[in-house]
Amino acid sequence: MAVVEISIVPLGTGNTSLSPYVAACEKELREHAAGLKYELTAMGTIIEGDLDQILKLIRRLHEVPFNSGAKRVSTSIKIDDRRDSSSSIEQKVKSVENKLKSDT
Repeated sequence: MAVVEISIVPLGTGNTSLSPYVAACEKELREHAAGLKYELTAMGTIIEGDLDQILKLIRRLHEVPFNSGAKRVSTSIKIDDRRDSSSSIEQKVKSVENKLKSDT
């Protein structure tokens, strides 16, 4: 299972606000993320699941700003594809929190 962080940014839109584009991407994600777990954060979106399925979804999400009038889109993708054991969004956060508790 992979954990993927994506950030999709339209460029040259004439406006500094990105929230309409983020909302459009989030709507597309909700409609097409069957079987995937995802979490919207202040700086991007984290998706958990099958890597092939996630990559297909990212390709679809990359098109959303273009469909909303953007002429250029920059998509950043960070992939954590661990194959020696299972990994999840919650497990990754819990692991760090446990280490913080043991330091006190």
